[in-house]
Amino acid sequence: MSPKNISRRDFLKMAALGLGGLSLRPWNSLLTLQDFPDYERLGRVFTKVDLKAKPDDQSPTVGVLYDDAVVPWLKTVVGPRTGRLKLHWVETPQGYIWASDVQPVYNHPTQPVSTIPETSLGPGMWTEVSVPWVDVILERDPIGPGLKGLVENGFPVRLYYSQILWVDQLKTDESGRVWYRVNERYGYGDIMWAAAEAFRPLTQEEMLPIHPEVENKQVVVNVGENAQYLSCYEGNTEVYYCRISGGKKFDAEGKFLEHSSTPEGTHIIWRKQVSAHMSGGTTGAGYDLPGIGWTTLFSGNGVAIHSTFWHNNFGGELMSHGCVNARPEDAKWVFRWTYPQVSYDPGDLYSKDTDIEPTRVKVIED
Repeated sequence: MSPKNISRRDFLKMAALGLGGLSLRPWNSLLTLQDFPDYERLGRVFTKVDLKAKPDDQSPTVGVLYDDAVVPWLKTVVGPRTGRLKLHWVETPQGYIWASDVQPVYNHPTQPVSTIPETSLGPGMWTEVSVPWVDVILERDPIGPGLKGLVENGFPVRLYYSQILWVDQLKTDESGRVWYRVNERYGYGDIMWAAAEAFRPLTQEEMLPIHPEVENKQVVVNVGENAQYLSCYEGNTEVYYCRISGGKKFDAEGKFLEHSSTPEGTHIIWRKQVSAHMSGGTTGAGYDLPGIGWTTLFSGNGVAIHSTFWHNNFGGELMSHGCVNARPEDAKWVFRWTYPQVSYDPGDLYSKDTDIEPTRVKVIED
């Protein structure tokens, strides 16, 4: 049985077994790391997509890929896409995929740590998923609605490249393989186990602030219909620029409006979390996502600049429920550059708990 076809009965049976002692033998054959293509740069498909003969949506379809398929990302090329603003395509050995439907990923398994470090909140460490995806097993029945939905519908539970999660335990099975326990600090309380090689421990150095000596900082976010970007200014000098995607907005009848739901105006950063759990929306159109990295909250209703791993459509179209979606590397830079400055331990800070004036975030529609 492969990780892709675990039945609902088998999944719940394994979850009920728990992790008694050090034995993880029931899962060894199910949760080994996937053999991904042997290329440096890869792409993970978000949903069912057509492979095209040329980088053009009107060209012949030469194949179909489904959720979580991982393909070699040979290069990015430009070509027409009817009705869409982003015109980038990914070239694979089999054909071309519209780039917005593919997450850029790498397959970098790591050497597991031998011990979990001590922190102010007890044993634990921040980790980043460093492989395209990894299957996990729940320690107990799921609590959060997202995981409940996966289990009830017979889908495997997975974590994806660039998600950031708190690991607080490790165990070694009888074959010598190490497993990490993922215990979300700010989620519903779901606990899961996965192969340790799939996680890269974050270092304190990579969370050090950028340009901490500069006082006059401001983030400008443009959520215009055809131009969505983020710029960081020190005084009048732009020091960073990246493409983002803002929030969609709908009327009472569910019709899409051109204006963004990301709130315009000038805000201040009120909280920063190295990892957050976000959920909301309605049944059938909601979301429930753990491990959202580099979260910089700037509006009282939970709007944030944060890392995004569920789409790759930045710069041209509104995609979120109101937040500012950014590539992981861009969200991380903004997180480190803005005030307040957040340390590795605990990785979470309210602006009200510091004496430093928080950075302002100005949202415009231009």
